[in-house]
Amino acid sequence: MARLIAVGLTAGVFGALFGVGGGIVTLLVLLVHFSTREAAATSLGAIGITALAGVTAYAIRGEVRVGYALLVGVPAAAAAFAGAGLQRRLSGPVLTLAFAALLVCIGVWLIVG
Repeated sequence: MARLIAVGLTAGVFGALFGVGGGIVTLLVLLVHFSTREAAATSLGAIGITALAGVTAYAIRGEVRVGYALLVGVPAAAAAFAGAGLQRRLSGPVLTLAFAALLVCIGVWLIVG
């Protein structure tokens, strides 16, 4: 249970700070020339719509574990405010470098781990 809450908190902060789905953020920055901040915020909106559609499809089949979803989702939603607040305090270049560093760390973790 504590791990699910920790996942929610971490996902909320990083999701609001960098946007959800590195691919969406990267494409918005590289192809559409959004700032990192605009790309992160736009990806959150897009993922929200996508998540609603996905959870509806799974819920129709009875495959959503509502209790676990709440254990992850409620802390994530609360932590998203912290991530969004932190993002406003970072300059554009610092935010871009932090996002790049996160992607490198994840890449290394996937290769090594």
